[in-house]
Amino acid sequence: MIYNLFLSSTLIVCASLFFSCNGDSKKTTSSDSTKQISSVNIPNFNADSAFSYIDKQVSFGPRVPNSEAHKKCADYLTLFLKNFTEHVIVQETKVKAYNGTMLPIKNIIASYKPEINNRIFICSHWDSRPYADEDPDPKNHKKPIPGANDGASGVGVIMELARLLKENPAPIGIDLILFDAEDYGQPENSELPEVEDSWCLGSQYWSKNPHLKGYYAKYGILLDMVGAKDATFTMEEISRFYAPDILNKVWGIANTLGYSSYFLYTKTAGVTDDHLYINQITKIPTIDVIDRNSSTPSGFNKNWHTLKDDMEGIDKTTLKAVGQTMLNVIFQEQPIASN
Repeated sequence: MIYNLFLSSTLIVCASLFFSCNGDSKKTTSSDSTKQISSVNIPNFNADSAFSYIDKQVSFGPRVPNSEAHKKCADYLTLFLKNFTEHVIVQETKVKAYNGTMLPIKNIIASYKPEINNRIFICSHWDSRPYADEDPDPKNHKKPIPGANDGASGVGVIMELARLLKENPAPIGIDLILFDAEDYGQPENSELPEVEDSWCLGSQYWSKNPHLKGYYAKYGILLDMVGAKDATFTMEEISRFYAPDILNKVWGIANTLGYSSYFLYTKTAGVTDDHLYINQITKIPTIDVIDRNSSTPSGFNKNWHTLKDDMEGIDKTTLKAVGQTMLNVIFQEQPIASN
């Protein structure tokens, strides 16, 4: 993804970013015992499992559309999700990249209780960037990144959610959505004319063509780069603009669980990510849980869009913080009483 600053109701793109942090260096974690809130038993998120799912994705190689690794990973993810719900839809299409290349893509959607209108979705992108254009070595700029954190981490969390939701039925309907071709955006140093909306191609397509006609969810949560050590998830501006209540709810739950050094109340600039198009096109309020780092030039993790975005950068305590927060969000939702 690329980052932009958005202001007021017009979401104007600006040239600068504003960052701040709370200075906490030690991460706090919640108890490993089953969480109980309002007499609702909430399952424990297994970070070891999520870590293994990330490792498996990375083992295929860079998941760039039109590559063999991309095809193998799509098959793996689809089969995995079918083990935990019979309601899996693979949305296949072709989209045009900024350079004219046609990309065969697959958005993968796993649903729980699809008959229920009272539902939310959690999503991430499963592809990886074809260019390490932020790598400190210019020789690597045209090489694809491993995409352990940027791509695979959010998917790994969702895969563990999928396993747990089969064993522990949620009180509401849940859709787990894996978007393709998020990271095929035009590089800043491209010699081609600038192409608008070159990022997030899979979510753009889904937003215009939902997997089910008339699809509705109360809200959505996007997970992007949620596996790095000492990650800090800030209150990103597009999320604040479109879904402030959801943002406050998720951050409140995370802080109650003891994850205040991960989920910061710091306000940061907007990010062009899948949630932007979901909000603009579907009108479903959607937030972005994304790692921001004020100490780097990019404002993201130091390994963002570099060849060092590998398994060495993945931290289980961060995965636990994000995954457990998502479970608590899900299981604290209230079912609608039937007549």
